[in-house]
Amino acid sequence: MLGSSKKRKSAKIDSLIGQNTELQGDVHFSGGLHVDGKIKGNVIAEDPASLLTLSDQGVIEGEVRVPNVILNGRVVGDVFASERIELASQAKVSGNVYYALIEMAIGAEVNGQLVHQPDGAKPALTHQAVPEREGAELPLGEAKPGNT
Repeated sequence: MLGSSKKRKSAKIDSLIGQNTELQGDVHFSGGLHVDGKIKGNVIAEDPASLLTLSDQGVIEGEVRVPNVILNGRVVGDVFASERIELASQAKVSGNVYYALIEMAIGAEVNGQLVHQPDGAKPALTHQAVPEREGAELPLGEAKPGNT
């Protein structure tokens, strides 16, 4: 386009998981990963500029930790996109999506929470046990063990 100063970054695909391929176990990668098949395990990027592209036929059953993500398939697990995530019209996520920047098309589904993480902040643990402090107040009607 004339007069457009907007430059689009081209996505380089270094690794491809084909439509008739199923991987079991965690996948660690750098650069670009395109998935048309199925991964049963976590997908983790080793490079802060990595890109994961999941096609409409692709399925990931596990956690996704990739800075830049383009989803058009199905993910069963949490997605952590420290830079940017694009949810295309066929995207279906059954889990929470942690993001810095999000683009979501009509038809995309997220069955979980959308959690904004500015500047790629790491999310806090959601099921961390809190140690009981001595002398801490309890809600009304509850007694401390041993105090009857």
